[in-house]
Amino acid sequence: MRTRLVVLLTLLIGCVLAALSVPFGRSIAAGRQQEMFVDRLQDTSQFAAIAQQATTSVAQEALRDDLERYADLYGITVAVVGRGGTTWAISGALADLDRDDVVERIRQAAAGHQSTAPPTIWPWSDRPIVVAVPVIRGDNVVAVAVTVSVAARLRVSVGRDLLLLFVADLAAMVLLGAAATRLATWVLRPVYVLDAAARRISSGDLTARIGGVTGPVELRRLSTTFNGMAQAVDLAMQRQQAFVADASHQLRNPLVALVLRLEALGMGLDDQQRQQFDLARDEAVRLGEILDELLELATVVHVAARPVLTDVHDLVGGRIAAWQPLADRRGVQLPGPCDPQPATAAVALVDPILVSSALDAVLDNAVKFTPGGGWITVAVTAAATAVDIEVTDSGPGLSEDDLTHVGDRFWRSAASQNIPGSGLGLSIARALLETTGATLAFAGVEPHGLCVTIRLPRPAGGGA
Repeated sequence: MRTRLVVLLTLLIGCVLAALSVPFGRSIAAGRQQEMFVDRLQDTSQFAAIAQQATTSVAQEALRDDLERYADLYGITVAVVGRGGTTWAISGALADLDRDDVVERIRQAAAGHQSTAPPTIWPWSDRPIVVAVPVIRGDNVVAVAVTVSVAARLRVSVGRDLLLLFVADLAAMVLLGAAATRLATWVLRPVYVLDAAARRISSGDLTARIGGVTGPVELRRLSTTFNGMAQAVDLAMQRQQAFVADASHQLRNPLVALVLRLEALGMGLDDQQRQQFDLARDEAVRLGEILDELLELATVVHVAARPVLTDVHDLVGGRIAAWQPLADRRGVQLPGPCDPQPATAAVALVDPILVSSALDAVLDNAVKFTPGGGWITVAVTAAATAVDIEVTDSGPGLSEDDLTHVGDRFWRSAASQNIPGSGLGLSIARALLETTGATLAFAGVEPHGLCVTIRLPRPAGGGA
């Protein structure tokens, strides 16, 4: 954003400097040219006055001498051309009188019109300055005095002035560009701080706040508003978590008492009544499990992770050994962890207790939904920056739409409504992994099944 703002400010500065410099450059060139034109006009008018008085051969010879001295001194072609096209006197380059612009100026002067200032001559122009003044005797124009001045010095002078103006503009652009960069940094610093705090909050860190920042007063006021909003969100989340924890805890005791009373009432029931009693007891037990998971989910956010260097192979092997008896009872194959890269050390920087609890939830889900005769594979893959644990099962799997919801709280697919569970296990696993800096991802398996990937961060350097 700062780069775009600096570019925008620089463009605006450039437009302002161009709007000021272009007219100023034109005025410089016009002023230099006007000085030269006025000087040539005075000289040409003087020659016209001399030609007006040159009625004798002696006077005309004196006129030619004056023209020669002027041409030798200034290098300017000067001539007096009669009304009929005859040349009374000339000094300098005769070919200059054949130029179209010179012929046109002589024609206008012969009609009684004195030359006006020509268009602006720029350093890249090659036009001379032509000044023609009519020679009048009585009421008639009898001749035209004309000077043709090469504008080389004028072009050099104007070019030097324009170059100085360009250098000044360039220096101003550099200085103003540096000032624009400082200004953009000052204006956007609170925005960067706000963005960083918002990212922390979106990642789950509700303690993120903005300290004293500089910048425009509107952005400083926005920082104060942001802190108030973050405080309100944090307080609301704390109240929600406290309510869930308190409700779960308070409901557990009466629920336990209810189960005990049901057990007492179940004595001496006949078979039909016993069937209804078992259904009621199972629902009470299921409600107790949901309350336990709610309490666990509410307390996960308060768990402080203690990351240590952890051998992922050992951790996964231990959890597989713990779940092996249940998998055997259900007739599900659950071999030890597979490592496609046996020579790579699978070391991650995580809290092993939290990762073990999350892996238990994933394995529980896999064993629960894999039918008898199916299989579950667990693979550990070490990369440069992470270690992946992939748990793949041969269960029914999930549709593309279901994959977007798996892991949400209380969500269960339509095909698994009759399977015991609360829909909180994978939500708890995700919350536990996020606490220790890990992530949880889900993908389908062909022809059917589910692949759950736990990605654990590696220490700097990849570990030992």
